[in-house]
Amino acid sequence: MATHPREDWTPEDGSHLYGLEHWGGGYFDVSAEGTVVARPRGIGANHPGIDLLEVVRGLEARDITTPVVLRFDDIIAHRMRHLREAFDAARSEAGYTGGYRGVYPIKVNQQRHVCEVIRDLGRELDFGLEAGSKPELLAGLGLTEGLPSMPLVCNGFKDAEFVETVVLAAKMGRNVLPVVEQPHELDLLATAAAAHDSLPSFGIRAKLAAGGAGRWAGSVGFRGKFGLSVAQILHAVELLRGRDLLEGLKMLHCHIGSQIYDIRAFKTAISELTHLYVEMVRLGAPMGILDLGGGLGVDYDGSASATDSSINYTLEQYASEIVYRVQSICDDADVPHPDLITESGRALVAHSGVLVFQALGSRVFPEEPDEALVERALTTDVDDVPQPLLDLVGAWGSLLEGGDPAEVYQDAEHALAEVAGLFNLGYARIEARAACEELYWAIAHRIARMDVEGLPDDLRDLPERVGDLYFCNFSLFQSLIDAWAIDQVFPVMPIHRLGERPLRRGTLVDITCDSDGKLDHFPLATEVARSLPVHDLKVGSHGHGSGNGGPAGDIEPYYLAVFLTGAYQETLGDLHNLFGDTHAVHVRLDDDGEWEFAEVIEGDTVRDVLGYVQYDAGVLRRTLRKEIERAVKQDHITLDEGVSMRRFLDDGIAGYTYLE
Repeated sequence: MATHPREDWTPEDGSHLYGLEHWGGGYFDVSAEGTVVARPRGIGANHPGIDLLEVVRGLEARDITTPVVLRFDDIIAHRMRHLREAFDAARSEAGYTGGYRGVYPIKVNQQRHVCEVIRDLGRELDFGLEAGSKPELLAGLGLTEGLPSMPLVCNGFKDAEFVETVVLAAKMGRNVLPVVEQPHELDLLATAAAAHDSLPSFGIRAKLAAGGAGRWAGSVGFRGKFGLSVAQILHAVELLRGRDLLEGLKMLHCHIGSQIYDIRAFKTAISELTHLYVEMVRLGAPMGILDLGGGLGVDYDGSASATDSSINYTLEQYASEIVYRVQSICDDADVPHPDLITESGRALVAHSGVLVFQALGSRVFPEEPDEALVERALTTDVDDVPQPLLDLVGAWGSLLEGGDPAEVYQDAEHALAEVAGLFNLGYARIEARAACEELYWAIAHRIARMDVEGLPDDLRDLPERVGDLYFCNFSLFQSLIDAWAIDQVFPVMPIHRLGERPLRRGTLVDITCDSDGKLDHFPLATEVARSLPVHDLKVGSHGHGSGNGGPAGDIEPYYLAVFLTGAYQETLGDLHNLFGDTHAVHVRLDDDGEWEFAEVIEGDTVRDVLGYVQYDAGVLRRTLRKEIERAVKQDHITLDEGVSMRRFLDDGIAGYTYLE
């Protein structure tokens, strides 16, 4: 849908329109040239930014095309330092005598290069890792090779093999901390400890009464999936005492939830957990560590509110609240301050991931009726012009003369439904049907542009209903699975042309064959809108597609990006239509403040994804080559056509799964 241009539009206006200063966390800015710039050390830091358009063009020069995930290692480092500093400041101000460690849950983004960035800086900041499965345990052990003091917290359901691996790792000198999730895991731990004459330090996860907040509130409480009830914890302490294993119980753990948006949920859970910790000390457990789990959220929509896609607290408030409550309760009970662990993952890596893709073309609905088409419909059979067509012609004329928009739209909608019924019964010709649709969309567009107050509620979403569809080269199910699965809101904006007023609004649809493959919720400066302000696709010398509903032609590249995608999206994505992993590129600042490609991980090829679903690409290639030869022999295709088909086959199998 077109909007009214403004001559004095600036890049700052573009930044404000898309709400970048609200959701960007200080890591993204807009340049004077109207491009998005990443500032991995924060906007206030004294270093040049990283121009995303420059990065994309640099990749294309290296034959790495969009879609591509850009990972900013320095943003991860900045987030880790920020977390460390927030807890250090809170402990110093309160006089808290226990230590603090951040532990990164590998499940949030298991990509090796991401985990290595966290591991490397973790040595300096005294951070660790968390594993929740046997594969993650092995990955964690591999990542921490040569770092015996780096903590590796082991959550999740465990079998005998898992527990025995942990016991042996501890015996080797590793700082492994298994967490008992179910009562039978105590037996597994006791058996493995006896078999290898080694007892690792371990923890128990408590099933708290305190509820969570947000989408995952149901994962906590009395019916939560993990943890021991208070009665089970009492039995566990007695069981451990009876088996002379109580000395190993060093940690109490809890699961508060994920993406906790309300600070009050933390306050309640921390208080309950700390009181439980104090009671366990009173019962004679050595303790010493309080693991508060994850839940630290991210402000995806920039509203700083207690809603699913936001948070109503800062990182400093989060740290201060934890330290204050734990200290107060322990002091009252005359119990030493425990070392604190938090398992923040989303808050560490979400900002570091940016998905960039290209718009291939667009579909727009008519903004003005095709006069020739309407005239043809009116004169094809003047004695049998359908009444709905006459009604729509009248409605369009009434609107042009200042008629009531709500009344005009209601008449137009009714007439469109009537002509569809007549057409289905054979009482209206195709010319009449087409003319009615043209008139209807023109009326809807004209009303949507009016900004008329007092329209009925059912017209409030009219701008979205008549908005454009921008076809984009990515798979929602592979790269933004949470947008489909849980309606997660992600910030989206163009990465260039921000010095131009966007004249259209639309939704973004991917290239899968699923109608759900679309983005239609966008955090802007003042609201989460159902359509995104976008620029016209320009005809130029680059790219190919169908622009603005017109015929196929050359379209200048128009790049859009989805931000805050570093947590969960890459790991949870699926192979809908066999679109595989995108390219992923680590962009890093060097010692001189210049950006460089630290790592380029090429995305899946067609051969790769076929193998994931048990197709042998070699067999397919041989089979299809035989068919090509038969077709040539039988003169169905020429030899040159056969060679072209064979080249297409070979290039296709080795190529990117996305459009190139």
